[in-house]
Amino acid sequence: EATDIYKRLLVEDREHWALNVYIAFCYYKLDYYDVALEILNTYLTQYPHSITAVNLKACSHYQLYNGKAAEQELRVLQQASSSGNIFQEHDLLQHNLVVFRNGENAIQVLPPLLDIIPEARLNLVIYHLRMDEPQEAFTLIKDLEPAVPREYILKGVVFAALGQR
Repeated sequence: EATDIYKRLLVEDREHWALNVYIAFCYYKLDYYDVALEILNTYLTQYPHSITAVNLKACSHYQLYNGKAAEQELRVLQQASSSGNIFQEHDLLQHNLVVFRNGENAIQVLPPLLDIIPEARLNLVIYHLRMDEPQEAFTLIKDLEPAVPREYILKGVVFAALGQR
């Protein structure tokens, strides 16, 4: 529904470039990563260093390909940055680098982000499961009320892992 509204607004005024990012995000959330990429490219031709758009492109590449492909997409931001390390300046980029790198630095990066980025909690749970630490995973997820299939599955996996002990 949101996609239809954004498309209608974009038809009314093609100069509202940011609507392309919103539409792409909708398609991303619907698991249409290739469609999201196609729409994002329209915006990125106008604003190639948009942190939001480049990050969404990287996330789409992660879903379609792998972490290395996703991280490669983020390099555009680092190369365009006038400050030292753009990844240290943006919580979302720090979080996503942990995900793209299969949990590397998860213990350092994710805990401070638990109340900022909702997915940080889920990704920290996944990290603890990979490290064979189901009790730590349980502590993080026990109060979560699942709302989407991914959350139900993850909570179920944690309970199963804990039950295997």
